[in-house]
Amino acid sequence: MGIVSKGASSEMGRWLAKRENSTDLIGGVGSVSLEDKDDVLAKVLLDMSMTASRSDSRVIAETVHKNMSRFAKMHKKRVEQAGFVVLKSPDIPSILVETGFITNPEEARKLKSKSYQKKMAQAIFAGIKAHFVAKPPALTYLAWQKQGGNQGKSVAGKYKVVRGDTLSVIARRNGVSMAALRKANGLKNADHIRVGQVLQIPTS
Repeated sequence: MGIVSKGASSEMGRWLAKRENSTDLIGGVGSVSLEDKDDVLAKVLLDMSMTASRSDSRVIAETVHKNMSRFAKMHKKRVEQAGFVVLKSPDIPSILVETGFITNPEEARKLKSKSYQKKMAQAIFAGIKAHFVAKPPALTYLAWQKQGGNQGKSVAGKYKVVRGDTLSVIARRNGVSMAALRKANGLKNADHIRVGQVLQIPTS
């Protein structure tokens, strides 16, 4: 099992180049767009996002590793770090799980067993779920549950901003353009909003 340790700079370069022709966000749902940021700010935001992503990846990997060790033979006592491309995303936690080696006759036999496969799947799922229940991404069902079902809603053309909201996400969720949302609320080109602020949602 591994998480990323090397290659972050090359992945950062790829994201910085991609932002020129993309509106991709970093940090998952409700996060920040890089398309309108200068190089220095974009690099700072990406670095922060990558650091958080690696930290979350390690927490998840360690939980999954512990779950698996209860029934499977572990070839390593602890989570290892690796530089695989699939582990370099700055916007989501990423782990690579080794469930066994098919060149090992005993492990190959276990991997063919449906009961063993189920145990393995449950161990991985439990580790992932535990992390996102404790630290749910903004504007997700888990975040809504953690807030006691008190996530922001649009009512009669109005929207009350909650923690984790961004103007771009609010616009998408309500099916309006950023320009229309800015105009309706006199925001001009500023996208700064605050928790508790009530925004007018223009009719589409």
